[in-house]
Amino acid sequence: MAQNRSEHLDGVRHIVWDWNGTLLDDNHANLTALNRACEPHGRGPVDLDYWRTVFRRPLLDCYEEHLGRPIAPELWARINEDYDRHYKQALPRCPLADGVPDVLHEWAGGGGTQSLLSMASHGHVVPLVAERGLDGHFTRVDGRKYDSRSDSKAEHLVEHLTGQGIDPATVVLIGDIDDDARAAREAGARAVLVASGMMSRERLEATGHPVVGTPSEAVRFLAG
Repeated sequence: MAQNRSEHLDGVRHIVWDWNGTLLDDNHANLTALNRACEPHGRGPVDLDYWRTVFRRPLLDCYEEHLGRPIAPELWARINEDYDRHYKQALPRCPLADGVPDVLHEWAGGGGTQSLLSMASHGHVVPLVAERGLDGHFTRVDGRKYDSRSDSKAEHLVEHLTGQGIDPATVVLIGDIDDDARAAREAGARAVLVASGMMSRERLEATGHPVVGTPSEAVRFLAG
């Protein structure tokens, strides 16, 4: 159940949507790719409930803990290649999240604008959003264009908003992990988190930001 709308969300006119785990229901693809990429390195499969309690950024730190040892750059590159291959094989079976794209129409119908920012690679996410017929809803679609030391969405969000001339004070980022909350805070925006993605509700609530069940609930929450 959504929390009551708080005053700190007043003045929001623009949503920055996360993609994976927020607008796209790809939990199964992520988990399948994780297990298959890690299996050759001695890690048995895990289930989604477990992964949602440990997944975090930076991803390298998360995977080192998962495998129980340091990961050299060459091995990390191989794990990423294997992950991407298995994820792409499962991707066609991934539906849009419940209520999408209706929720995008709903927000635009109320006079709001919206864009999309993903930590998936730019070259992957832009055509995928177009293939799903959603690109026309967004003022801008960005994926990760470079790797940063922090492996956080924060600096990407700053560039995403600056490139559109949008005041962060009018923005809410809707995402599914605690890094989305961190990015919004560091950029001067707000955040609403959905508990249907890759992080457990308890961990999301620990950020202090509002937590809801679905993208549709997030937009209803913004409407008060």
